[in-house]
Amino acid sequence: MQLTDVIGYDYNSMSPEQSVGTAIGSIITYVLYVIPLWRIFTKAGQPGWLALIPIVNAIYLIKVSGYSGWFILLTWIPIVGWILWLIFSLGLGRNFGKSGVFSVFLLWLLHLIGLYIIAFGSAQYRDTRTALV
Repeated sequence: MQLTDVIGYDYNSMSPEQSVGTAIGSIITYVLYVIPLWRIFTKAGQPGWLALIPIVNAIYLIKVSGYSGWFILLTWIPIVGWILWLIFSLGLGRNFGKSGVFSVFLLWLLHLIGLYIIAFGSAQYRDTRTALV
């Protein structure tokens, strides 16, 4: 019995065109994510180039939200990570003068859209430290 018999799909049978398409799609998605992060980091007084480094950009997004970057370790725990990213979204929205509704719907559920609104909108960064720093 092979793994393909159990799951019903052989992931190693991807054609070269599918592999290239997947790689290009991943790069485009990453670039679309880095663009607003760069702008948000510069609004918050952080170096914008930190948005280019994958895990570092998440750490600095947490710092811009007003929390310690060490919380990144807890985000890798499945359900705890979802709850923490909700808290970080609320902190990010608060630091940019946005409401809780905006933070939940556009920074947590529709993350990329909310980041673009904060990055290219008129929101200004205000550092409001929280108790979990």
